[in-house]
Amino acid sequence: MFDLLLKNISQYINLSEDELTQFIKPFELKVFKKKEAVLKEGEYCLFEGFVLSGCFKIYYLNESGFEQTLYFAVEGWWITDIDSLINNVPSILNIEALEDSEVLMIAKKDKEHLYETMPQIEKLFRIMNQKSSVALQRRILSLTGKTADKRYLEFLEKYPGLEQRITQQQVASYLGITHEFLSKIRKKLLIG
Repeated sequence: MFDLLLKNISQYINLSEDELTQFIKPFELKVFKKKEAVLKEGEYCLFEGFVLSGCFKIYYLNESGFEQTLYFAVEGWWITDIDSLINNVPSILNIEALEDSEVLMIAKKDKEHLYETMPQIEKLFRIMNQKSSVALQRRILSLTGKTADKRYLEFLEKYPGLEQRITQQQVASYLGITHEFLSKIRKKLLIG
């Protein structure tokens, strides 16, 4: 059950067998059904989750009431609302399972305890947060400086195979365009 998580963290740090045991102990396996909410706007996020199987969308409702997808999380990705988690404020995000899914969840207090007892874990999450900041910066630059065609191609590269697992409406929400415009882009790229 922990193989994917341990493979993921081994990219950044090395832990002994005892340290690995200490690290995984506070994680709890949670199962979510398709369309089940992990977090709803207005709730306080008190966890981070590592996706073992399935797919999630992390989104908010804009001023017009339309969904705007920030990102998708598939196997090997993390889910949380970092603002709510760190600043102890109500979430503006929603996290919803798009498929039946399994997640290893760690509570904020347990993660803080790992920081205190295992300095390597603080290093691990610092590196992961830095990588997340880079991804966020690239996402902002893409949304503000690239055409919808290029954003769609980047989506396909970033999330290989995901387009077959989610709806075209969800892809369009991620790209910040209408479903109809996405259809035109797909048609143009198939012809071209």
